Amino acid sequence: MMWYPPATLSLFLLLLGQAPPNKSQSPGTKTLRLVGPGSRPEEGRLEVLHQGQWGTVCDDDFALQEAMVACRQLGFESALTWAHSAKYGQGEGPIWLDNVRCLGTESTLDQCGSNGWGVSDCSHSEDVGVVCHPQRQSGFLSERVSNALGPQGRRLEEVRLKPILASAKRHSPVTEGAVEVQYEGHWRQVCDQGWTMNNSRVVCGMLGFPSQVPVNSHYYRKVWNLKMKDPKSRLKSLANKNSFWIHRVSCLGTEPHLANCQVQVAPGRGKLRPACPGGMHAIVSCIPGPRFHSPKGKPRRKEPRAEELKVRLRSGSQVGEGRVEVLVNRQWGTICDHRWNLISASVVCRQLGFGSAREALFRAQLGQGLGPIHLSEVRCRGYEWTLSDCLALEGPQNGCQHENDAAVRCNIPDMGFQNQVRLAGGRSQEEGVVEVQVEVNGIQRWGTVCSDHWGLTEAMVVCRQLGLGFANFALKDTWYWQGTPEAGEVVMSGVRCSGTELALQQCQRHGPVHCSHGTGRLSAGVSCTNSAPDLVMNAQLVQETAYLEDRPLSLLYCAHEENCLSQSADHMDWPYGHRRLLRFSSQIYNLGRADFRPKTGRHSWIWHQCHRHYHSIEVFTHYDLLTLNGSKVAEGHKASFCLEDTNCPTGLQRRYACANFGEQGVTVGCWDTYRHDIDCQWVDITDVGPGDYIFQVVVNPTSEVAESDFSNNMMRCRCKYDGQRVWLHNCHTGDSYRANAELSLEQQRLRNNLI
Repeated sequence: MMWYPPATLSLFLLLLGQAPPNKSQSPGTKTLRLVGPGSRPEEGRLEVLHQGQWGTVCDDDFALQEAMVACRQLGFESALTWAHSAKYGQGEGPIWLDNVRCLGTESTLDQCGSNGWGVSDCSHSEDVGVVCHPQRQSGFLSERVSNALGPQGRRLEEVRLKPILASAKRHSPVTEGAVEVQYEGHWRQVCDQGWTMNNSRVVCGMLGFPSQVPVNSHYYRKVWNLKMKDPKSRLKSLANKNSFWIHRVSCLGTEPHLANCQVQVAPGRGKLRPACPGGMHAIVSCIPGPRFHSPKGKPRRKEPRAEELKVRLRSGSQVGEGRVEVLVNRQWGTICDHRWNLISASVVCRQLGFGSAREALFRAQLGQGLGPIHLSEVRCRGYEWTLSDCLALEGPQNGCQHENDAAVRCNIPDMGFQNQVRLAGGRSQEEGVVEVQVEVNGIQRWGTVCSDHWGLTEAMVVCRQLGLGFANFALKDTWYWQGTPEAGEVVMSGVRCSGTELALQQCQRHGPVHCSHGTGRLSAGVSCTNSAPDLVMNAQLVQETAYLEDRPLSLLYCAHEENCLSQSADHMDWPYGHRRLLRFSSQIYNLGRADFRPKTGRHSWIWHQCHRHYHSIEVFTHYDLLTLNGSKVAEGHKASFCLEDTNCPTGLQRRYACANFGEQGVTVGCWDTYRHDIDCQWVDITDVGPGDYIFQVVVNPTSEVAESDFSNNMMRCRCKYDGQRVWLHNCHTGDSYRANAELSLEQQRLRNNLI
């Protein structure tokens, strides 16, 4: 076969009376994908999208240079090799490109020379495949279902279950019914001929369910046959039309979307036969995860064993999304995004009780973690019960940093909660008076929420229920927002949420409504945001820097003025004597996706003459010493006299500094450090006797500033004090593992701190 450079090809086609390839529609706009029987996203049959239709590429003249261009266009760093003779299976449709010849510098495959679009003498037995290096390019931020699907994914848009049985119709969410697929804007049912449990697994994953169970096909067949015998049945007339059916679906069970499976919409061309002869609609039964499980639902699958790897999601603005963290050797750490893909992400989602993954995110898109990077190059086949069943390297082996932390967005069931709450009267869709739908005397009614005890935790539940992310403010006074006139009555009061609820209706609340201020201007309101800060104390630094100091009273006047000493200091003979102080350094990271800023502006900051600085937040941290049963024996408040970026990672600019009445805050990814040798960076233990205690630090203790996660704001250490020395050990944040999982003194390496 002859190859022509692009310019010569255009002239040659003009002489033949054909239009050359239209460069206005082709440069940089063509979409590639890799398909085939393999589960790895970096290899497969190469297909290109042209004029709204997918087609293949012939292997004639195709070599490593061409594979390099294709892999870079797909978001990978480079190519490892290519495969000829339809190694990844024969494709369907047109063979769009033949005799592709690249220089290697092109950014897209359509910039290379070829015979032209659709000009080929190849058959599908010559379809080329490529194997790319699994490392993604730095600008490639996620792998989504929509990235992989293209036009076929836009035609096979959604999947739903149509409940058949009366019990299934009453169930929320719907877990069992006939499979319906939205194809080119119209809903079709899927023929059950050739339907497998692998197909059911893919459907359940798309709908937010982690697993599936077989159905009683004999019963459903009876129901189907009865309808087919009924001459008035609408289903009977519809079933005779091919436009009612998706003819055949065949899945491996690991696909993130039904469009990734082999889908045959209609019988083969030229065959004038019905699409589903003798068959019926495919029935699927799914098992919801624990958070979506109804009390009378199907039994849950067995829970993972305690010794298995534990997984959690952090910093996500919605249910079922977040940075992936795993628990190894009693310490939470992150996963490197090398080789991270939808297959491995789906294993995480299913392990957590969600469906399959709809997006696998790279490069710390949902915030950087703190602590170790436990795993890298995670390789799952897709059928594993837990992430610990997948192959992986230890995190430090390939030099990963937290800027490569992997994250995921999972499919979750549609519980209908989003339709049971709304915001009214705000300046945007993200704020307003909270109006909820509840049952009053057997009738569903809309009304407001009493603002008594209303706080950020309750506001967080509302924002998440609406799909609006995090709460920025919880408002108790909403007179300036005009709510819906017919929803002015208070229908919910005494609301107390733990923060894990999926809907405000799941929170504790009064039986009969009781609101101290009645209706109107004091109804609860919220302001939501898609991103929020997340402050975390560096527990290891506290453990390593703790020591005792007997400090003379003559050096404590300013600290005494700011209430940093115990009350017994008021009765001492100043300036004679000393106070015994447990001192330490603290380092507070902002691991969220928004800067941590004081709630009030500079005009409201308070000037403290003694230390000559402004307080932007009056109480930023609580330092306490507790008995083992939780009673306080010593207390030291630390006012936030200066919130600033003490340090930032390489490449990140410090934005906040206290000098010259500057703006205060902590930038995303940066940290604020309070050294052990500054005033008030201690707990006064002068009146404390020898014994075993718990040392506790709480950041943002009154939740004055909204954060994406308050569970990690508390840090605790075991503390042993013998009257002359102090040991801190087992320091951990509140979310690191169970607070009662304290290790014994003998199991820890202790640091002796002499006075």
